Amino acid sequence: MIHKVGIIMNGVTGRMGTNQHLMRSIVEIIKQGGVQVSPSEFIMPDPVLVGRNEIKLKKLAEMSGVEKWTTDLDSVINDPNYQIYFDAQTTGRRAAAVKQAAKAGKHVYCEKPIATDTATALELYKVCEDAGVKHGVVQDKLWLPGLLKLKRLMENGFFGKILSIRGEFGYWVFEGHSVPAQRPSWNYRKEDDGGIIVDMLCHWRYVLDNLFGEVKGVFCLGATHIPERVDEQGKPYNCTADDAAYATFELDGGVIAHFNSSWVTRVRRDDLLTLHVDGTKGSAVAGLRECWTQHYGNTPKPVWNPDISQPIDFYEGWSKVPEQENFDNAFKAEWELFLKHVVKDEPFKWNLLEGAKGVQLAEKGLESWDKKTWVEIPKIQ
Repeated sequence: MIHKVGIIMNGVTGRMGTNQHLMRSIVEIIKQGGVQVSPSEFIMPDPVLVGRNEIKLKKLAEMSGVEKWTTDLDSVINDPNYQIYFDAQTTGRRAAAVKQAAKAGKHVYCEKPIATDTATALELYKVCEDAGVKHGVVQDKLWLPGLLKLKRLMENGFFGKILSIRGEFGYWVFEGHSVPAQRPSWNYRKEDDGGIIVDMLCHWRYVLDNLFGEVKGVFCLGATHIPERVDEQGKPYNCTADDAAYATFELDGGVIAHFNSSWVTRVRRDDLLTLHVDGTKGSAVAGLRECWTQHYGNTPKPVWNPDISQPIDFYEGWSKVPEQENFDNAFKAEWELFLKHVVKDEPFKWNLLEGAKGVQLAEKGLESWDKKTWVEIPKIQ
């Protein structure tokens, strides 16, 4: 039995929509023969590409092999052959389209942040609930191999009591004056919903909530370190959004987390994202794919002496977690779970309420920066 599921893919001409959601998720699911739910039962996506630029859509259709595309969202929103609406547009365009889709009876799956403010995010959750449609938000980092290895260590009690988490994320995004930028210019304009606080604190919320404990409070400082960049047309523009954020979080149980997020840093660490977790019995450092551990019994005993060269190689005492499982693309893994949720009613807890929590933390991070103070995070029910 093959369950054919029509998916409206809106905004997939952008970088993330094209690479992660279309090419590495939906196209790969089609290539593998669908999502298997039993020995003789499969879910087969049937996507239609939606966007505002006809030229980009034609090019994307040729590249992906997806034949159907349109610039008329209304025509597919009202087509009963499509059961799911997926949104990868820029954040400011998302709310209206999600409401329209939910009211038309479409199940909703969308990128984060799901909205530009918490009130709107909660409204989208309520609209979907009232419409009786299923809904989900992309929380891809939960399925990264490095974080899954970290989760296995926690499940086996490796850390003892977890004390703190230190996250380092980012890389140098070229300004465009000499070397072309590798991120879109709207990321650096507040008026276009750009900024690293809005972008990344949504991620840190679901990572912390799901792995280490619910976020209870935040102190965040943002900065716009690079005042001018060059856009896609080669024109200089003023940067009005933050390009770096330095945030400290308190979690349930007294765990402290600190994350540096930056598009103006040069990488000298294991990966573009690393999580360093310290516990009473051991520590681990997870990147996107790998994870390294140091048990209590392997911990060196350094003595402070700046007058001699450091005698300890601090990398030497760490062990790489072996490959014990096969890990799929993180975006694809969550897509498969959402498709099973829609077709077979399998559990899926990463809904728009979870997405609203991410928006809330970003909003509270901005408030903390503005007020230069610690901000409590009220519970969202």
